[in-house]
Amino acid sequence: MDMKRRIHLELRNQTLAAVRELVLDNCKSNDGKIEGLMAEFVNLEFLSLINVALGFPGLISVSNLPKLPKLKKLEPSDNRIFGGLDMLAEKLPNLTHLNLSGNKLKDISTLEPSKKLECPKSLDLFNCEVTNLNDYQESVFKLLPQLTYLDGYDQEDSETPDSDAEVDADEDEDDEDEEEDDEGEDEDQEEEEDGEEEECDDEEDEDVEGEDEDKVSGEEEECGHDGEADKDEDEDEDEEEEEEESGKGEKRKRETDDEAEDD
Repeated sequence: MDMKRRIHLELRNQTLAAVRELVLDNCKSNDGKIEGLMAEFVNLEFLSLINVALGFPGLISVSNLPKLPKLKKLEPSDNRIFGGLDMLAEKLPNLTHLNLSGNKLKDISTLEPSKKLECPKSLDLFNCEVTNLNDYQESVFKLLPQLTYLDGYDQEDSETPDSDAEVDADEDEDDEDEEEDDEGEDEDQEEEEDGEEEECDDEEDEDVEGEDEDKVSGEEEECGHDGEADKDEDEDEDEEEEEEESGKGEKRKRETDDEAEDD
């Protein structure tokens, strides 16, 4: 099956931007290059091109790859690639894993363009002629000091962790980050709610204090009115008593005058 048709089948009614993994193993490549792969695969992270050599001359170069800004893993193993790695750093800026096993790479200088990669972690060159050179591993690590694993081992001969475990670990980290973000959002929401409750409580307290002050003022005013009323009543009583005394005095005077006249 040619590569263009295989890409169409792999889409499975997805949009190009939705595809994250694309496996094109065992396809035909009549021109010796990658066919049908477009820059619209903007979210592609994994691309496998294993044994794309059924047609003549097979896959001999990856130089015509489109720019894939999110691609992390490229596996064009078991092909006839002998060079053309100059474009990797420019077109695949986030490439971390490159598997060139089983290709026609013969000397260290072929890998020179890989120095421009920003974050290479793993490089596989199994069954390439370059692995037969003296001090092969030391030379590659010297050429690519940012490289962590070569053919599955680091400079201390420690084996690379399983790729699936790495993926699971990355997913777990992403889940933890999401949980932390959710917890942070919940805390912020709780703080906002607590702040709103405190504001409501303060407003209620102010309202209660205002009501109490109004009540006290009202009671004082009532007391004032009652005091004034009592004072007015006392004054009226005193005036009445004075009038009564005055009337009695006048009556006694008239009686005295009448008695004098009789005498």
